[in-house]
Amino acid sequence: MLRLTKRLSETGKVPAFCYEAGPCGYGLHRLLTKLGFECAVVSPAMIPRKAGDRVKTDRRDAEMLARLWRAGELTPIWTPDEEQEAMRDLIRTREQAMDALKAAKQHLQSFLLLHGLSYRNGIYWTKRHRRWLAELRRFPYSHQQLAFEELKRAIDQIEVRVAILDKAIEEAVATWRFAPVVDALRALRGVNTTIAATVVAEIGDITRFENPRQLMAWLGLVPSEHSSGSTTRRGRLTRTGNALARTMLVEASWSYRHPPKEGQPYLRRSAHLPQPIRDIGWKAQSRLCKRFRHLSRAGKPQPRVLAAIARELSGSIWDIARKTPLPA
Repeated sequence: MLRLTKRLSETGKVPAFCYEAGPCGYGLHRLLTKLGFECAVVSPAMIPRKAGDRVKTDRRDAEMLARLWRAGELTPIWTPDEEQEAMRDLIRTREQAMDALKAAKQHLQSFLLLHGLSYRNGIYWTKRHRRWLAELRRFPYSHQQLAFEELKRAIDQIEVRVAILDKAIEEAVATWRFAPVVDALRALRGVNTTIAATVVAEIGDITRFENPRQLMAWLGLVPSEHSSGSTTRRGRLTRTGNALARTMLVEASWSYRHPPKEGQPYLRRSAHLPQPIRDIGWKAQSRLCKRFRHLSRAGKPQPRVLAAIARELSGSIWDIARKTPLPA
């Protein structure tokens, strides 16, 4: 890259660079920016493509990107700095551990189902259920019992990993530049430190969105549309943007199925926040709890209800982030 930039600069003109976002991160962007060149990272999903183009090579892709960038048809994405990317790595590692925990629990349940064993005394993975698992001795062969014990040990080990990562996230947030925003977002019901840190790490600077509708569209929480003339057709959610941030908002939306209430855990984590931030949290709680009940009584499917609550919750997140100053 140093040889390339030197050769292009010898022409007397300052070159500009753009490339598609991929699995190799933002190292190239940081290198070119440090050298003083303009560099943009472009989302592959936002690149216009010809429907009749059936030939794809690296050279043709590069020429297409150059023409589109010169014409102003490409929208660069927001690129995180190294501290932001480090927080993303930590949070995504925790998410991978949670996926592994879900898979391990499913493996254990499938093993029990295979042998005709099922728990019928309540909800899975409570203390009572775990006690039942610990006392289970119904396998005719010792190696089947060994397989069962190994499946239980896998769950315990992953849960230890998740606990370590949760503690690491708590410690990392304390010294993070976006720590005030994470702390302020905890004024919202259902948004704990992990969810708040995940949303901020994946979105980045939330104030770059001029209005909450832009944030909702970026999260993929708005309906798709295919309208023409006087006909308006709206379909399912677009599901564009960051899937992990969208998942966290949907997870937080579950808490709004209960009536609005300021319990002791909520008061402890929000007592030190400014009154305007707490007012936004209470206003969002009152509105979203009422809307959850209204949509549920109207017979809407639960996934659609959760998506609607998550969409409006993102608007409250935008409002809180906009009113929370960041350190210089």
